Amino acid sequence: MAMSQGTPPPPGGYGAPPPPPPGYGPGPGGYGVPPRNNTKAVWALVLGLLGLVCCGFFTGIPAIILGKQAQNEIDSSAGTQTGRGMATAGFVLGIIACVWGVISIILYATGVLTFNTSVN
Repeated sequence: MAMSQGTPPPPGGYGAPPPPPPGYGPGPGGYGVPPRNNTKAVWALVLGLLGLVCCGFFTGIPAIILGKQAQNEIDSSAGTQTGRGMATAGFVLGIIACVWGVISIILYATGVLTFNTSVN
């Protein structure tokens, strides 16, 4: 099939491709500052664990105090602080450490618990 001078060429394929879809652009706003762990909650947990393992009253009482302070601060922070679970765990471990200390003092005073320090 020969083309003549006055006839237009046949349409080629589907024509021009469609334009690309528009970009997403920036979102409605930033995410803000992520909530942070309360440092008193972390210290309450650490002191509670130390009180339970080896230090008894010496770290159990500060764990109770710091745990309660951290719980109050986290509750009043309106979501800017996290760590309520750590604060509660430190508070409870501090109580257990103090109870353990009282029981060990009673057992030591009655003679049931003795510390043998002699070296053979």
